[in-house]
Amino acid sequence: MKNLTLLFLLVSAFAFGQMPNISNVWMNNSQPYLGTISTEKMPMKVRITISEQDKKDDQEYFVSGFSLVEKTNTKFEGKLKITKYKPGKKRNTVFGEYELAEEGTGKHSGILKGKFIYTFMWNKKTEKIEKQFIEFFGTWKSYDGALNYPTNWRNQ
Repeated sequence: MKNLTLLFLLVSAFAFGQMPNISNVWMNNSQPYLGTISTEKMPMKVRITISEQDKKDDQEYFVSGFSLVEKTNTKFEGKLKITKYKPGKKRNTVFGEYELAEEGTGKHSGILKGKFIYTFMWNKKTEKIEKQFIEFFGTWKSYDGALNYPTNWRNQ
């Protein structure tokens, strides 16, 4: 019975442990994420200018910024939600989902929605991240539902 209680406490601590605030990670050092939209793979830039960890749910981040496709520059806001963390000896991976709502009501305004993977190398000696890779993949769907395109963007 003691072993079962100890196991329960360990699982509870892991499941409900405090997530560190990594809101600065999503802003990508003020650099845009580069990628593509549509089956024609049109170039796309996404820049997150504001990122704040939710005070009630430390697995969620409120973000805002803008996307640029051809000459269309559109502001957005939304959230990123961490769904899983996979630690490793050197390489660690964070999995999650995102939903970003663009401003406007025209046929070129809509919602970016999908999943992300954040992978980073941790240096135990310096206690700092040495390399990081963030990739977002999903869809963009216009508000009127007429347009629906695959998207993929990542840090450089």
